[in-house]
Amino acid sequence: MVEKQAYDRSKAFLNGDLEPNPSNLSELTEVVQFHEWRYYVKDDPLISDPEYDRLFSLLEQWESKFPEHVRPDSPTSRVGSDLTSDFESVRHLSSMLSLANSYNIEDLEDFDRKVKKNISETPDVIDYMIEPKLDGGTVVLIYENDEFTRAATRGNGVKGDDITQNIKAIKSVPLRAEFSKYGISKVEIRGEAIIPIRRFAEINKARLQSGKEAFANPRNAATGGLRMKDPAEAASRGLDYLVFQVAYAETTDGANAASEIKTHENGMKMLKELGFKLPPDAIYKTSSVNELHDYCLKWEQNRSAYAYEIDGMVVKVNNFNYQDEIGATSHHPKWAIAYKFKAKQATTTLKRVEFQVGKIGAITPVAKLEPVELAGVTVESASLHNEDFIEERDLRIGDQVIVERAGDVIPYIVKALKDVRSGEEQTIQFPNHCPACGHELKRVEGEAAWRCVNAQCSAQVLQKMIHFVSKNAMDIDGFGEKYIHIFYDLGWLHSIADIYRLDIDKIKDLERFGEKSAQNLKRAIEDSKNQPIFRLLHGLSIHHLGLKMSKVIASKIEHVLDLTNWTEDDLIQIHEVGPIVAGNIASFFQDPDNVQVLKDLDSLGVNLKQTEEDLPRVVDEEGPLYGKTILFTGSLASLTRKEAKEKAEKAGAKTISAVSGNLDILVAGENAGSKLRKAEAQGSVQIVDENKFLSWVN
Repeated sequence: MVEKQAYDRSKAFLNGDLEPNPSNLSELTEVVQFHEWRYYVKDDPLISDPEYDRLFSLLEQWESKFPEHVRPDSPTSRVGSDLTSDFESVRHLSSMLSLANSYNIEDLEDFDRKVKKNISETPDVIDYMIEPKLDGGTVVLIYENDEFTRAATRGNGVKGDDITQNIKAIKSVPLRAEFSKYGISKVEIRGEAIIPIRRFAEINKARLQSGKEAFANPRNAATGGLRMKDPAEAASRGLDYLVFQVAYAETTDGANAASEIKTHENGMKMLKELGFKLPPDAIYKTSSVNELHDYCLKWEQNRSAYAYEIDGMVVKVNNFNYQDEIGATSHHPKWAIAYKFKAKQATTTLKRVEFQVGKIGAITPVAKLEPVELAGVTVESASLHNEDFIEERDLRIGDQVIVERAGDVIPYIVKALKDVRSGEEQTIQFPNHCPACGHELKRVEGEAAWRCVNAQCSAQVLQKMIHFVSKNAMDIDGFGEKYIHIFYDLGWLHSIADIYRLDIDKIKDLERFGEKSAQNLKRAIEDSKNQPIFRLLHGLSIHHLGLKMSKVIASKIEHVLDLTNWTEDDLIQIHEVGPIVAGNIASFFQDPDNVQVLKDLDSLGVNLKQTEEDLPRVVDEEGPLYGKTILFTGSLASLTRKEAKEKAEKAGAKTISAVSGNLDILVAGENAGSKLRKAEAQGSVQIVDENKFLSWVN
């Protein structure tokens, strides 16, 4: 079945265009077989995982309607296979089945009911273990007499490809483990060969730079690495190996050692003690279905903070004796189930490309997509970043594309499905002139972006004003992008100085404003006049001058207009300032139009003089929080966020704005949200309330 035909028929089945009948059942069987081959053998899927799951589920439904027409080679009669002809095939010590899927608490409750139904003497409590469903390549390891002897892919669940030499190259796989301490002479363990997310990004960047196609996801990169002929090439993928199960264990006299290990929890503890790597910070035990569901939801919300790609959670009955009694179907164990997260990837159509102009003139192409559900939201647009991004991925209008939400927030296109092109797709033409003002575009050597260099470009002026009022710049509370657009369209705003000339009496007469809203906006604008000059410098939208560098510059001058007398060489003398940003700053302050705007701001009462906040803070090495990084989230009762940060910095801490691997302390106030959940998921962050923080700094 050729790619285009298989893809089109898949979409027809998924869209409900084909009615269930014996003929279509046979074709659906072939379609699912094709996608299994693309997924398991080629490591290059044409559809997303949820789409495959829906096709498989549809196949099961239709087979139940026409049992006499079920084909003997149906994918429902076996697990998927990744066997190839490139490696020797070896038999596993125990069969490896697929997992049934669940998506909500009702599915988990149904699973719990069936588990209890299959245990002859149902105990009062059944413990479940829950852990991340790692999205890599499953690998089965065998140890005999404490020595690592063999590694194989999952294969068809009964046999897999022998990849022993490649697995030896993974440093997190022990070549010797003292299972004999536990009376075990032969053991088969299962785990996931997986690439850390940070490493995956580096691999894709290198592939694109060398003219190769990007991997669709970490799983493709991991499974491809497992099957390389050269172990050194496999090692270059930077694979980790994380264990998730003791599948078979034999004592020195040949008896089953499961009765000695007793539980999945004990098996994982044993593996950890023997030096194996477990999924970090995310294995949990409970007997409550509600807790299972809450834990799944917690990790679905925080999956982007995890070091590895996960696409769900796996729930297992903890007790081995219960597992044996519950048993399995021909396709999946009945004592375990996967809770699948909402899809991070989906396939859709690239309908057209729009070109947007940024605050410094950069032209950003934005893909307009056929709407698609992705990680719980409808996605219709995705940034294409620049011309190089389009060319590297050979994207065309009309393409079927894989789209992903990076960090569950920003949609972007991973790749085009070139195998299913019809020939009617159109090349994306990057413009030569600005789409807003028509000025000729320029591309600076060494930069990826094309830019409109017309300083009066209407789109740039608008974006600069939006940036100027933003939180990271002048932080004018309540003055959002929507208001900038309204006032600009009314002709009230032409430059950032006009923000301080707005007529509040006119604003209060506008629809949806009123007296109170207008007065609040007026107060916020007036308050912003007293901001430190590092915020003003950052708000000027000087290319490459970020907030951090603005603070450096602000600490060296007494008045913003002093910079009109600074040369590029003067700026380079500042240790942190490089030649590019120095040139940009010098050029900005030598432009008479820019200087006039600053003079207008000065005359309108905006502060242009250095403040105490502009001076570098002296770190107290004796402070109670010296060397710690701290983050505040939620509403604090006795302090503003600004006051809290000042107290933390005076106590020697460094304040940061987002949860990261460097975070030491999170101060959580009322209504703390996603940052608190991410910090909890990270496991290593100390979480305290406002009173505890005050006890430290006071």
